[in-house]
Amino acid sequence: MVTVAATIVVFGLLVFCHELGHFLGAKGAGIKVYEFSLGFGPRLGGFRDGETLYSVRAIPLGGYTRMAGMDPGGTEPVEEGRSFNEKPVWQRLLVIVLGPAANFVLAIVILGLVFQVQGSPVLSNVVGGVQAGTPAAAAGLRPGDRILTVDGHAVNDWNQMARQIEARPNQTIILEVGRGDSRMAVSLKTVTKPDGQGMIGITNAAPVMIRHNPFQAMADGFTYTWRITWLILVYVGQIIFHHAPAEVGGPVRVAVEIGQAARLGLANLAELAAFLSVNLGIFNLLPIPALDGSRVVFLLTEAVRGRPVDPAKENFIHMVGLGLLLILIVVITYNDVLHLV
Repeated sequence: MVTVAATIVVFGLLVFCHELGHFLGAKGAGIKVYEFSLGFGPRLGGFRDGETLYSVRAIPLGGYTRMAGMDPGGTEPVEEGRSFNEKPVWQRLLVIVLGPAANFVLAIVILGLVFQVQGSPVLSNVVGGVQAGTPAAAAGLRPGDRILTVDGHAVNDWNQMARQIEARPNQTIILEVGRGDSRMAVSLKTVTKPDGQGMIGITNAAPVMIRHNPFQAMADGFTYTWRITWLILVYVGQIIFHHAPAEVGGPVRVAVEIGQAARLGLANLAELAAFLSVNLGIFNLLPIPALDGSRVVFLLTEAVRGRPVDPAKENFIHMVGLGLLLILIVVITYNDVLHLV
């Protein structure tokens, strides 16, 4: 039950924010929105507010914002100037991009809240280990020592200290070291790593959790969201160029991971939700038919050509793409089940 409940909440939150981005973009542009839906398939419930139907449907694996002008064969009445296709290209691009953008914003907010309540991991300037046969071992450094300065430059965390040492390959440096209640100066000569940077042969201690004020927490949320995005993009590039295996998990595997994270605690579940939100944002920006990325490609093509692609042809391409995506989801789900069994 924990896995089911957590999966519904996480999937629902991710889809809601994604579609909310499209919805707010459409409303801001004056586009008529017929329906804002969480899920696909048979309608379980909902309500109507003005011209928009807000609904929840049976299959919780996505959602949609149905706007006037998005379906070439649509027969529902719409006032002049309120159709998606009647809007300038830049407004339509904004409506499409705001969906994935909302997922990145959600990740920033989730991580920001986690860093505010629980704290963010920071590598301190405390020595965790000393490698034998290195300058640090010869100089007598010990685990638990605190590196306070490097050649007179104060360091407050491990990254600051590492940058100072790495910038001094094959040089004699002086460290101010805190050991218990005492301080001492330690002189040693760095060695040069294969990449040309300096090193002395120490490893860091376990990270400590430091709570931040709301502004710093959100700034850290932005930084970590960017790092996650970059790592995912690098991994996708490695898959494309066959430098990494194409290990893709479907809804079943994601649900299992969500359940495991939920059992470890709310913070772990929140961090996984942020990671999945970034994944959803990136995935939707891929130029695959039926996804937001393909619509961006069509709109950019229209901007370059000065005229839109035939709506019937574009819709056909999206329909074929949707069919292929559904087949892919079925195959991945089958492999997930086999993997779990």
